[in-house]
Amino acid sequence: MVDVRSRAALGTAVAALLVLAGCTGGGDGGSGVDVGGVRGTPGAAGLRDPYFPKLGNGGYDVTHYALDLAYDPKSGRLDGTAMITARATQDLSSFNLDLAGLTVDSATVDGDPAAVNRAGNELTLRPRADIDKGKVFRTTVAYSGRPETITDADGSQEGWLPTADGALALGEPVGSMAWFPGNHHPSDKATYDITLTVPQGTQAISNGLRTSERTANGRTTSVWHSAEPMASYLATVAVGKFRTQVSATPSGLPVLTAADPSVAAKSAPLLARIPELLAWQVENFGPYPFSSTGAIVERNGDAGYALETQTRPVFPQDSLTVEILVHELAHQWFGNSVTPATWKDMWLNEGFAVYAEWLYAEDFEATPAQVNFEAAFAADANWAFPPSDPPSAENLFDPPVYQRGAMVLHKIRQQVGDDAFFELLSGWAAEHRHGNASTDDFTAYAEEVTGEDLGQVWDVWLNGDGKPKSPN
Repeated sequence: MVDVRSRAALGTAVAALLVLAGCTGGGDGGSGVDVGGVRGTPGAAGLRDPYFPKLGNGGYDVTHYALDLAYDPKSGRLDGTAMITARATQDLSSFNLDLAGLTVDSATVDGDPAAVNRAGNELTLRPRADIDKGKVFRTTVAYSGRPETITDADGSQEGWLPTADGALALGEPVGSMAWFPGNHHPSDKATYDITLTVPQGTQAISNGLRTSERTANGRTTSVWHSAEPMASYLATVAVGKFRTQVSATPSGLPVLTAADPSVAAKSAPLLARIPELLAWQVENFGPYPFSSTGAIVERNGDAGYALETQTRPVFPQDSLTVEILVHELAHQWFGNSVTPATWKDMWLNEGFAVYAEWLYAEDFEATPAQVNFEAAFAADANWAFPPSDPPSAENLFDPPVYQRGAMVLHKIRQQVGDDAFFELLSGWAAEHRHGNASTDDFTAYAEEVTGEDLGQVWDVWLNGDGKPKSPN
């Protein structure tokens, strides 16, 4: 993510929202003790993320979301059906889904009605029969209403953002729960099929490949398929009027860009560079991890920041610069394919994407990465806390996560040399392709593949408090 404003105060309102949302599914509360002859136990109502403890749910792993959504921009009403395929990781008597606002109209598990309990953002479903550990099961939830816009403490907004001609859905870190129920923690990735129905004359853009589009009875329905796993915070929907361009890279990768008509002409030259920039990133980071690419460009004010939504990052017009385009495309490797294990590992997203900007400046603008490193070193804001340990959720998007995260990578590069460093970049992306990884995973991997003791880098630059006397 790159914010037009500072996101220095992100987490206060959102964290409070989530803390108030906690609810278990009843039964024995997850103790493992049979209650009333029930064999299974309730799945946990949260995954104890360091910053969002109630985000996500335990007891199952989602493998696929099939979302069928109809949106009316005039009324702001969303009607949705979420079909969620998952595998039980324990014997389950009940389980939770994250959902903010919206009214649940019905819920079934494997076709049978399920009892539903709602407490804040926790939706607890009790199926007719226990679900055995290892079983694949399908949950269908029908829901409706006006989706929420979640306002963070710094004034930036996520969730469902109404626009002049439609809406935009953005989900980092918690906004995806505003428009579909699910296991909304980055550690539970899944494939997606998203079907969108909107009034004729309006378009709906989402992630992945558009597999069909049809218009009948005054409404247009498009279907989008994401074949590779995606964390829910990276899912997006953009509804409105767009000028779209469909093309392909020289290697045959489909490219789809969509821009609001008022900004389409201005954004076209940069969007046309996506194939070139991707080819350069493939040289540095390894094979592109997804089946399509592109971008969505909205008017200023429709969103306050650019976001690396999978395969199709979103940009307000003023944030569409070559540096931010490079940043968000780099996230397709670092953040989208290799996704953080918890929100505490955010520097693995943002530090890598900032370093991609430094590499671009080095290769295309004759500005060595060392110059950007020294500028980052000189900025006091980058030393407020270690990138590996933001003090709270409101600090997840602060400068140390971005700039000092990039400094960590530069110090590795200085110690191991260019050949080993670029092997590390591509190797890391390959090692955890379409998976999740933590800071500990990265530090262990970096030392293993380079054969170097990087303890000083970790102690001073990644985990250390305070600014060193010298950048050397």
